[in-house]
Amino acid sequence: MTNISINETASSIFFQHHRAGSLNQDEVLTTQASEDQVLLQARRQALDTHLPFAGSVTPQDAWHLIQHHLAVLVDVRTNEERKFVGYVSESVHVAWMTGTQMNKNPRFVKELEAKIKDKATVILLLCRSGKRSAAAAEAASKAGFQQVFNVQDGFEGDLNEAQQRGQQGGWRWHDLPWIQD
Repeated sequence: MTNISINETASSIFFQHHRAGSLNQDEVLTTQASEDQVLLQARRQALDTHLPFAGSVTPQDAWHLIQHHLAVLVDVRTNEERKFVGYVSESVHVAWMTGTQMNKNPRFVKELEAKIKDKATVILLLCRSGKRSAAAAEAASKAGFQQVFNVQDGFEGDLNEAQQRGQQGGWRWHDLPWIQD
């Protein structure tokens, strides 16, 4: 479950915190500059590499955006992966593929639209290694979501030389918050 209302954009939530006095002026300017720089850099790289979505961000940058309520994290892994491997408690779940057979979820876009009403919301997609979330980001962008970013290296990162995940890159490897059932 996420800490923010999906019906509101991340930016409006940010300014609500500012108006409520939970952020001081320096924090507002620093957070805005940081968000702008991270997303601008991701967009530039996406243009340079001809990505069909807004861009990719590191797990650390994703966590920063989430902490400041500037983005919504959408976990696109299967229910089984979330249950047995772990998940970010602040994430929204919309599976890109389902079950142990990893069949593409034909309702992915509809489910995403149901959970994120405003297509201008900054959305960060997370999968196991960053590959499925890139495909999901392309589909979401084609469906009209304007600010869809992939979280590089995903939740577990790529396989290492011993064919093991979680040893290099990824959300968990960077020691970012997550929980497991």
